[in-house]
Amino acid sequence: MKSGYKATSFDIAYKAGVSQSTVSRALRNSPLVSEKTRQKIQAIAKELNYTVDKHASSLRSQTSRTIALLLFEDPTSDESQINPFFMTMLGSITRVSTERGYDLLVSFQRMDSDWHSDYKDSNKADGLILLGYGDYVDYRDKLVQLHQQGTHFVRWGAEVEGMNIATLGCDNMQGGYQVTQHLLADNRRHCAFIGTASHRAPEFFDRYKGHCKALQEAGIEVSASMQKDAISTEEAGFNATAQLLASNQPVDAIFAASDLIAIGALRAIRERGLRVPDDIAVAGFDDIAVAQFTRPSLTTAKQNTLLAGEMLVDNLIELINGRPPETILLPSELVVRESSRTPASSQK
Repeated sequence: MKSGYKATSFDIAYKAGVSQSTVSRALRNSPLVSEKTRQKIQAIAKELNYTVDKHASSLRSQTSRTIALLLFEDPTSDESQINPFFMTMLGSITRVSTERGYDLLVSFQRMDSDWHSDYKDSNKADGLILLGYGDYVDYRDKLVQLHQQGTHFVRWGAEVEGMNIATLGCDNMQGGYQVTQHLLADNRRHCAFIGTASHRAPEFFDRYKGHCKALQEAGIEVSASMQKDAISTEEAGFNATAQLLASNQPVDAIFAASDLIAIGALRAIRERGLRVPDDIAVAGFDDIAVAQFTRPSLTTAKQNTLLAGEMLVDNLIELINGRPPETILLPSELVVRESSRTPASSQK
């Protein structure tokens, strides 16, 4: 090859014995290309010092080669209005977007704004990744409009019934079942659930359903008095737990629908003069960074945010390239720490 010549995707295709479109897919790490072929093409691209000309590629395809990540306001104890769980995905989404040849536009959105039409009308991005939604009743109408106007988007959350949209989320029902099974395993019989259990918070609701399933299998009656609504903040967790404990009904375990709620529950239990886990075991959900540093450290259901970020980007790119939307649920992993370990259980 002549000195100064800049290799093209057609050069790679010729040397690899495949079509140019296969080269494009392989360089995007598309699952439509086999691992063997993908590695071969990427090795040839490296050998030829090939780099993607994003401007030329965009002109050919009439795309911006840009992904927009929309973070929605959530109630928080500070002024960020961003749930820390979603922040843990940001690094993975940024890295993978770059690896796939896309720029990433990160934007904070208020639920009462016209974000659902802004990106479609302005062609700022080829597709959207949606993280966070607050009250789902308000959020769902925006999803309907995005779907109707043909915007490519993928969201993190629970499955949306009656609408064929791309969703990636956690198997919350199985996660809730697993957490409650763990709490009941130490002969605890009075396990409460702290978190909103309604269609306004579908992820929490699925965790509650898993919780109820574990109770029923253990022969424990599900009682409405053992569930207290709370949004995902420490303050809400503290207030709901304080209300529960003030009722003076027996409580020896608490499953909080999120780690933030659980952190508030720990403080409420401590201020009541009770000990965790000796008097009341506590578990959360998410495994945010601070969970391992609470006192006691927090048992929780870990969601793989690194994998989630990668899959959000890859699924959006496949949507942009014409693949039909689907819902994918990832399993959670139980992480047992001090907040649910009693001296007796730690010796087993």
